[in-house]
Amino acid sequence: MIERAAILANGADFADVMAWITARGGIAEAVVPAVRGGLHDQHFDPRPGAVATIPRRFILPPGALEQ
Repeated sequence: MIERAAILANGADFADVMAWITARGGIAEAVVPAVRGGLHDQHFDPRPGAVATIPRRFILPPGALEQ
């Protein structure tokens, strides 16, 4: 598993890293919308699509780093 934040923090070219991940069979982790809108949640946004759709992690299959 590779964290998106780690890729960005490293300063590497994101497109090159994504190409490397894809070439080894890596996939983006499924994005699960957070449950929001509680009593004290001031960041509630009821509009469809208001939840971020950017994956936080990329999953590599077993043995991908041995290639």
